[in-house]
Amino acid sequence: MRRFRIYNINTFLKNPELQEKAFIALCKVNKWILRKDIKRSIGKTINGVKVTESGILAAAHLAGAGNVKKYLRTGGRVNFSDAYGSSIRYYIKKFGGYNLSEIKADRKAQVH
Repeated sequence: MRRFRIYNINTFLKNPELQEKAFIALCKVNKWILRKDIKRSIGKTINGVKVTESGILAAAHLAGAGNVKKYLRTGGRVNFSDAYGSSIRYYIKKFGGYNLSEIKADRKAQVH
């Protein structure tokens, strides 16, 4: 949260508009971090799942951009699952195929 200059968690949790802005800013940063992997991976099939940009960004929200890079670069051999068993593969599949062309990659995205 500090990356986006949000310091009061209670204010954040009570403000859906701020949460949306933070989510979009995070997507912009993740899209910048993963830009090369997105170009290399879109359209490929990994572990039986077609890779799309929206799937990649959703997986980055779950597992972090670094873990998504490892997953893509190893052809899915290095995977991550959260405490509930949701995996990068699952997120790439579940959230694949959405149009995110309005989300522009931005290394320095901020919440305004």
